This record gives sequence, structure tokens and C-alpha cells, in this order.
Amino acid sequence: MPFDARAAKLLQPGQTIIVKEHPGLRLVATTSRRTWIYRYRSPVDGRLRQIAIGQWPEPVSYGRAVARWEDLQAARNDGQDPAAAKKAERAAARPAPAMAGYTIRQLCDDYLAGHVDRHRKAKGAAEVRRQFDTMLGNLAGVQASALTRAQAFKLLEDNAHRPVVAGQLRQELGGAWDYALDAGRLPEDAVNWWRLIMRGRLRSKGHKIQGEHVGTAKRVLDQVELGALIRWLPNFTALVEDGLTMYLWTGTRGAEILAMEAREITEEPDGLWWTIPKAKTKNARIELATDLRVPLVGRAEAIVRRRLALYPSGYLFPSTGKLSKHVQQKALGVAVHYRMPYSRTRPKEDRARLPVERWAPHDLRRSARTLLAAMGCPDSIAEAILGHIQPGVQGVYNRHGYDKERRQWLTALDLKLEELARQLPGRA
Repeated sequence: MPFDARAAKLLQPGQTIIVKEHPGLRLVATTSRRTWIYRYRSPVDGRLRQIAIGQWPEPVSYGRAVARWEDLQAARNDGQDPAAAKKAERAAARPAPAMAGYTIRQLCDDYLAGHVDRHRKAKGAAEVRRQFDTMLGNLAGVQASALTRAQAFKLLEDNAHRPVVAGQLRQELGGAWDYALDAGRLPEDAVNWWRLIMRGRLRSKGHKIQGEHVGTAKRVLDQVELGALIRWLPNFTALVEDGLTMYLWTGTRGAEILAMEAREITEEPDGLWWTIPKAKTKNARIELATDLRVPLVGRAEAIVRRRLALYPSGYLFPSTGKLSKHVQQKALGVAVHYRMPYSRTRPKEDRARLPVERWAPHDLRRSARTLLAAMGCPDSIAEAILGHIQPGVQGVYNRHGYDKERRQWLTALDLKLEELARQLPGRA
């Protein structure tokens, strides 16, 4: 049976397609990829071996996989063992192991330079570097190959009172050890203790408010709370009011809102649109993702038009700081917390306090999504508005853009939010 690309797309993790026309060639699916494999019996020692050819569909298409299979099959027929030859080639190209005197700090620096700085955004890379700088402590000078299980455990145990932070450190150190092993800087039998210790034990109990754990539940503001908050928003600075309003009226993320640029705004036949480049979204690395189209309706449109008049080019939420050209997302969170009734930040300063407690800016995005559901908005449209990728086969085959539906439902959301804002306090 000829290779079926549709069947390959539908492969589930653990399933395999065997290409009978080319003995030994198969496509193997895992949770994250589909890989061409050539399986054969070694002419050297008679053992069953396999060698990876590459990932499908890119960079190795079916045609390229067959061409590579022909080369490997010919080498085997000539008495060669392709897997053994590849292993020897990699060993010859590997740099001399930096084992003796190779400290944990050096290992982490190599991981930062060779992987993190290349593949993470600047903000994320800076956070990993900060963790290593502040949390390694005395372990920084320990020889990496001599690290014991007890030493690794102690570092995480000392930070277990901050389970999220400790979990992130564990994950990054595990990645750093894997990177060093792949690069040949640690002995091949070196144990990556970070992958083995404290598994499942570094779980957050939720953040604290006034010394009390409030759990990890995701906050959704009800309709009465939303109305009270919308009426109260003018107590914030204009920048914070605009940012929080955009959360509710568009359902987009704070990082996307504050990085909005004038060039992303277009006047189209049905109204004003904001097109967020895929690279700016959380889905930047997802192949099926596209630019996020956001119709600007009601207060969102008014905010953008006003800011375009002030900043006709560049960022619409510009920053005067040196670290970023636009306001950072955390600025909204800090402003919200400062106005909470229980906030002890600068306690001597008098300021208006929020009527709705225990929420963060991102909860407004979640509240907008919940309100859309309550209004009857179909899940596929609501998820498209938020920029979520549809799961499974639906995400692969449903490529509809939903532009018309986005405007229809965000217009309905605008009317609903304005209705809530007009309601008298205490009335649902």
C-alpha cells in the first residue's frame, strides 16, 4: 500500500506505519513528532538495530525518506552497520569531554550560551540566568560529574517553600545536565539527578493573601463584579485603565496588548482591526498557528483610536524605560495589587481601593471568555477570539478564520459589558 499522508497525520503516540515497499522503513509517532526510522539486522553482529532518518513532514518528506533508505540499505548490503557508523562519526566529532574540574557553574553557563540564549526570548533567558546566579549557592563550585543525589536534593529542599520557583530550577538544571551529556562534557554514565528527585513533590499551594493560602483555582469575576469594576476603572491611571479595558473588550493577553503597534491596526470595510503577528503570540512556535485577528469594538476601538492619535507610529503603550520600548505586562499587575484593600505596599500613601478583591489582570481575559460562553457563543468561535489552537484533528483540518464571527460576538460582548456597567450596584 502506498504511503498515505492523511493516515500519517492521524497517527497517535506509539503507533507506527510500516512501508512494505521499502523493507525496514517505518514512520513512528510520539507525543510531539513523527520520525522516519530504518530498522535492519546488522551484517556485523546479527543484532536488530535501527537508525533515525528524520522528522516527517519536514525536513524529511516521504520522497527524501525513501532516498535515504536506499543509501542505508545499500550500505547494509555492502556489509556495513549504518547505526554503528553514525555513532562512531558522532564520537569523532564530539569535543573532548571537559570532565575534570568542570564545575556546575561552568555547566550552567554552557547551557545558557549554547541553548537558552539561542532558543528563548530575552526575558525568559534573563530569568533562567537570574535563577542560576541567585540559587546555586555553594553548589556552583562543585565538580558537575561528582554531584551526589543528596546534594541535588538539598538544593531543591532548601527552596521547597517556593514550590513553583524550585520546580522551575529543577527543570532548568535537568535541561542543563542533558545538554552537557549530549555535548560530551559529562561522562556518559553520569546520572541526571534533577530528573529523578522531587518528582511530583514541588506543587504550589496557591498564592497567599494576608498570610492565607487562597488556593490555585482560576479566578473568574461574576457579572456583578465586572459591572462594579468597569465603573471603578477611571480611578486607575489612563494607561492602566486602557490596558485593563482591552483585556475585557478583546479577550487578548496582556503581553499582546502592551506590545501593540500602530502598523498592526487597519481600517477595513467592516471596521477597525488589530492583527497581532504570530511571532508576538503565545503560539509563535506552533506550526498551525496564524496571526491573531482582533476586531476592535466599543471601548477597545475608542482606546486604540485615541492612542493612534497620540502615537501614530511605533508602540501604542510606549515606555520611557531603558529595558523595553513598551510598557511591560507586570506593570498592570503591580497597579492592580497596589489598589487592593489588603495591599500593604506603601501603606502611608492614601489611594482609592478596589471594590472587587483577589483578582489579577489575566483573570479579566478568563472572565471575558466565561461571559462569552454565558451569552451562548460557540466554543470554536470563543477559542478563536482568545487565540487558542483547536485540539486534535479539528485543529488540523478546520482552517476557517472566523473574522465575521469574531466581530459579531465581540460586538455582543461590548453590549453586554456596557449593560453591566450601567446596572445599579447589588442588582444582577
